[in-house]
Amino acid sequence: MRIKYLSRNCPEWLVSAEFAINNKAHSTTKVSLFMANYGRELRIGIDIRRRRKMEKTTEFAERIKKVQEEVRAILKRAQEKMK
Repeated sequence: MRIKYLSRNCPEWLVSAEFAINNKAHSTTKVSLFMANYGRELRIGIDIRRRRKMEKTTEFAERIKKVQEEVRAILKRAQEKMK
């Protein structure tokens, strides 16, 4: 009976697992997958009352590029270390 319950809710659990994996800092890179891809941490909720300055596209692109270069360098060092 418990197996039927778990299999019916499997899609809900998969979404939670995906969220947890994307939000956890990797042991090698020390950044989450979300940070590596989007240049910022994943936010769980949103505060619509809080006003923030919007980032310029060029600033965002440069920030993403920097994060990805850092992650790439870390992964390359880890790869060399494993050889």
